[in-house]
Amino acid sequence: MIRGLGAALGLALAVSAGPARPDMPPGTPVEVLNFNDLKGWARDDHAAALTVFRETCPDLTDPGWGPLCALAETQTNPREFFEVFFRPVLIGGREPALFTGYYEPELQGALHPDARFRYPLYRKPPELRAGEKWYTRREIEEQGLLRGRGLEIVWIDDPVDVFFLQIQGSGRVRLRDGSALRVGYGGKNGQDYRSIGQELVRRGVYKPHQVSAQVIRAWVRRHPDEGRELLMHNPSFVFFREIGHVPADKGPLGAMNRSITAMRTVAVDPDFTPLGAPVWIEKGGRGPLHRLMVAQDTGSAIKGAQRADIFYGTGDAAGRKAGEVRDGGRMVVLLPIETALAMLPEG
Repeated sequence: MIRGLGAALGLALAVSAGPARPDMPPGTPVEVLNFNDLKGWARDDHAAALTVFRETCPDLTDPGWGPLCALAETQTNPREFFEVFFRPVLIGGREPALFTGYYEPELQGALHPDARFRYPLYRKPPELRAGEKWYTRREIEEQGLLRGRGLEIVWIDDPVDVFFLQIQGSGRVRLRDGSALRVGYGGKNGQDYRSIGQELVRRGVYKPHQVSAQVIRAWVRRHPDEGRELLMHNPSFVFFREIGHVPADKGPLGAMNRSITAMRTVAVDPDFTPLGAPVWIEKGGRGPLHRLMVAQDTGSAIKGAQRADIFYGTGDAAGRKAGEVRDGGRMVVLLPIETALAMLPEG
């Protein structure tokens, strides 16, 4: 039972106004479900999900979440907490979801360039404002627009690793003395993301089911000239910032500026899913996954109501698993009751 049922009911009344309704595009299909509609719900580790939910709940800006966050701190029955105060909401209709995976890479690098470490990770230039459309990847690279300006954080030994780190958004760089430097997302050039995997499919190099991060890396390295040109197909360019205050045993910082958790954090499109909300995942394919996660991150390639990127952890093993994920299924957002009901069409 939820501890202190009377107090819990009082808090339920306090949140009756509910957090604000997500500001979704007009006409987005919405369906409120029951918990018994969620495949595998009863078998999940709800305590693990609640721990991750607590990590970012205090940072939710909508005041309607405050009482729920306070109540979450006292729970001894996590499953009951979610079932009493939330309702599952299917946003975007019944078209299959697209699930991919991401991870925190660990690269080799140096604080000063040399013959091996020649490819820098850059800070955001001061003249670039958030949301502004700036030069493309090709213009930045070919015109040397960032070179020699003191914007370099660290140098890496492989330009392909730099490219994929920009897609992942964060990573660790192992330095020569054995220490590690952590970098996180610091901004972007405002250009739309284009998938080089989809471009290889369009060219007929691979079938859609054959494409993974590992396959793309191998192709680029086998074809250095064509590979470099392929990378330019994506005009988006990501900048980084050094992160020095995250303990080594914690995950990288997500979009909510808190550490994310392997296999419990998902990146979503915040136009449809509120950051910080619990999200139920039903992923098909190899290694099917039915699990309660928390929307704690975003990504330039994560667009749409039924689009999610699952965080698999840090290092090469996590990267191999994440790179193989491109599966269908369903994503259901858990929203406070009044918010969920307010999303239903009138009449």
